[in-house]
Amino acid sequence: MKILAIETSCDETAIALLDNFKIIKRLVASQIKIHAPYGGVVPHLASREHEKNLPILFKKIKSDFDVVALTIGPGLSPCLWQGINFAKKLNKPILPVNHLEGHIYANWPFSAKGRPASGWEFPVLALVVSGGHTQIVLMKGHQNYKTLGQTRDDAAGEAFDKVAKLLNLGYPGGPIIEKMAQKGDPKKYDLPRPMMHSQNYDFSFSGLKTAVLYLVRSADKINKADLCASFQSAVIDVLLFKTKKAFEEFKPKSVVFGGGVMANKALRQAIKNSLHTAYCIPDPEFCLDNAVMIALAASFKKKLIKPKDFDKIEAKPNLNLEDNSI
Repeated sequence: MKILAIETSCDETAIALLDNFKIIKRLVASQIKIHAPYGGVVPHLASREHEKNLPILFKKIKSDFDVVALTIGPGLSPCLWQGINFAKKLNKPILPVNHLEGHIYANWPFSAKGRPASGWEFPVLALVVSGGHTQIVLMKGHQNYKTLGQTRDDAAGEAFDKVAKLLNLGYPGGPIIEKMAQKGDPKKYDLPRPMMHSQNYDFSFSGLKTAVLYLVRSADKINKADLCASFQSAVIDVLLFKTKKAFEEFKPKSVVFGGGVMANKALRQAIKNSLHTAYCIPDPEFCLDNAVMIALAASFKKKLIKPKDFDKIEAKPNLNLEDNSI
């Protein structure tokens, strides 16, 4: 089955065409330059760019397809609606997809860069870390999700962006802080590890961001490279401690990682050094928002919405993984 996938949950306009897990075409139109002056994504500007970019990218596909895999949430409502409205015009059956499960299924083997032929063994433990979400999920089967814990405030990626803005480093914050941290001492500044030892799997990064703010305000002189390294180290410590704790309790047969923050080289190396079990992590380009991951998640969907029922499809900005309505 040929799947055309559309992803417009935030500031990346992405389209991909997959045929039986083989990538035929994948395209992404980035909006970084548009949002950089604001230090974050401006929803109405992102929506405008999606409306402009979707027809341009679609024309480059130049192939027929059977169904449309479509992100309907979570994400920015105006952006999600652009993808939904465009997908309906294609007049093909639609498979609605949760953006978060897309990040999880970015780990599913597909024909790109010599991925292995075998799939996962269930149960699967997944850690999703992105600009808008940080959560640990247990999967007992395809599309069967149980959220063990999630952030109570800022997501890890959001904290990276806010700290970068606080230090006047630019946007997006994740790659900038990662680059600065390579020159710094991760032990220079003693920053908190919020909720690391709490009796649950929830996260909180707002307090860490605030600690950086107070440090910048109170110190006579700040070494930005050292501070970036110390901040990044704190985030990584919390993420890995919670993941290893969940691994020990639930004893999954597979461990997977996903989300934009997983493109961070220091985090990837820390996982390699400290997680003593087999795991899967996407190539960096597939950690970031893309349409390939949406097509992969859609490949296991059972709910197919036909054109006559398109009025039932709507944007769900706060969609969670346990929502069985899609």
